[in-house]
Amino acid sequence: MLENLNKIEVQNPVDLIISQIRQLISSGAIKPGEKLPPERKLAERLGVSRGQVREAITKLQFYGIVKVQPQSGTTVTGIGIVALEGLITDILKLENTDFRSLVDTRILLEKEAARLAAIHRTQDDIVQLSNALHEYEKQLLSNNSAVEEDLMFHIKIAEAGKNAVLKSLMIIITPDIVKSFISLKVCDESKNKATIEDHRQILDMIIKQDANGAENAMAEHLDDVKQFSRGYNP
Repeated sequence: MLENLNKIEVQNPVDLIISQIRQLISSGAIKPGEKLPPERKLAERLGVSRGQVREAITKLQFYGIVKVQPQSGTTVTGIGIVALEGLITDILKLENTDFRSLVDTRILLEKEAARLAAIHRTQDDIVQLSNALHEYEKQLLSNNSAVEEDLMFHIKIAEAGKNAVLKSLMIIITPDIVKSFISLKVCDESKNKATIEDHRQILDMIIKQDANGAENAMAEHLDDVKQFSRGYNP
């Protein structure tokens, strides 16, 4: 009997935001060249956080469906409807793709990001990385969730590497992996100190401009992620 039942797919808010924006564009409610409402208004209207709206827009921007211009807002591009439907379908499918493949891809990206950061980092990058790490440590040591701070530290590493495409790819896949870890309680308080030390080691290698050391430190830091993905069975 159980084999006749299908697993229920529950869409997350980011999926739903992307789907609604697709509907606006497909129906012609928003035409190419027109701007989407500001993040704040979208969040209020949809009943979600600005962070979730921002994540959806970031994914749409990466695929070329919208263009974000500082101080000017988010503009819909002139992509055709058929291509639009195909691209957004791909974005939504990415959420449900093989978890192990997502983790393997993240590890490749993170290792390369750390290596490039050690090569290209500036003094300003070091300041931003140090500040991000400080905020992460402060949240963890206060027994608070530090998801946003953890992501910010890793994104700052990608920024220091001066590779915008790599950074965009990380923004797309990393939040969903981290959310899975939190929901499954893979990361617990007993690992906090070890995680902080991992981050400090990565930053130290970047400061020293030791590219191989930074890459190896990142690989070691993500080893728990890798091992968990091997036994992951949703």
